[in-house]
Amino acid sequence: MWGVEAVLRVAVRADGPAVAELARSSVRELFPAYYDSAQTASAAEHITTLDTALIDDGTYYVHEAGGEIVACGGWSRRNKLFNASTAGADARLLDPATEPARIRAMFVRSDWTRRGLGRAILDACTDAARAEGFTQLALMATLPGVPLYKAFGFTEVESAELPMPDGVVLDAVAMERPVDLLVKEKPV
Repeated sequence: MWGVEAVLRVAVRADGPAVAELARSSVRELFPAYYDSAQTASAAEHITTLDTALIDDGTYYVHEAGGEIVACGGWSRRNKLFNASTAGADARLLDPATEPARIRAMFVRSDWTRRGLGRAILDACTDAARAEGFTQLALMATLPGVPLYKAFGFTEVESAELPMPDGVVLDAVAMERPVDLLVKEKPV
């Protein structure tokens, strides 16, 4: 796989099944280092459902290599911070002058981690959010994502507990960063 180059592009509806499988696989393989088996199973079911509004809005990206999707993630101009929750969420457009754009649904296939794919997706999200006038980014990180987000300049706002629809709770971290923050390139 190291000889194959991953190409970043905007996701389309036809990518949905491959994105969903990538997300489930990523959770099953990467979450056990941070969560117990019940939490991993719940996350694989509840946080990996693709929010098609991200694709319809043109704000979701995939890295494709050798005809396979190996990483995905995006941003949203809508009032939803993460999958598996509808608390306080709605389809209204956020106000770029007063509210942060949301980084959403970032997953990398376990054999493609630490190759800069997540950073490239975050760069694309940041550039697109900046172009729409957003000055802040926000996200709700599951624990496996925290190192990437910190390396990209996100800071922890607060620890959180994410209740899944089945009653399982995941530890998470609410994080933010300014859109125009300059971050030195460093490996995650």
